[in-house]
Amino acid sequence: MSKAFSHRGARRTARGFMLLEVLVAMLIFSIGVLGIVGLQAAMTKAQTGSKFRADASFLAQRLIGNMWADRSTLVNYAAANCAGYTRCSEWVAEVARALPGGAAAVTVTALPDGTDPATGAVVAADVTVTITWTPPNEEQRTYTTTSSVSSKSPT
Repeated sequence: MSKAFSHRGARRTARGFMLLEVLVAMLIFSIGVLGIVGLQAAMTKAQTGSKFRADASFLAQRLIGNMWADRSTLVNYAAANCAGYTRCSEWVAEVARALPGGAAAVTVTALPDGTDPATGAVVAADVTVTITWTPPNEEQRTYTTTSSVSSKSPT
């Protein structure tokens, strides 16, 4: 009889040990799931930041492309941050729509030989486009690009 009793006690201990194993396995699984959720959140944040940088780059290059197509009026792009020139002011409005807290600044610096002596018009300039935006719950980001635009024929 004592032999059966001790066998029954061993079974009870084994059952308690299995319950403990299940609880430890659930804890490890839960920590793994939390890690995956954290990784997903970090990946989403990085992907969003990458999209904003790509959008800023695209918008800046598009403005420079517009300047190349409109080389005869380069000086209009620098006037009061494009406010007086429709093509440029529409582009600034698009930057504000495309990026959170988006703003843009355009600087047109005439090259030393970039002014037409007859008309005084800027025909060759270095153009700097700076776009800033502020993603939600983050600090301000900036994208800056510089290009030379010229309507002069090469000599």
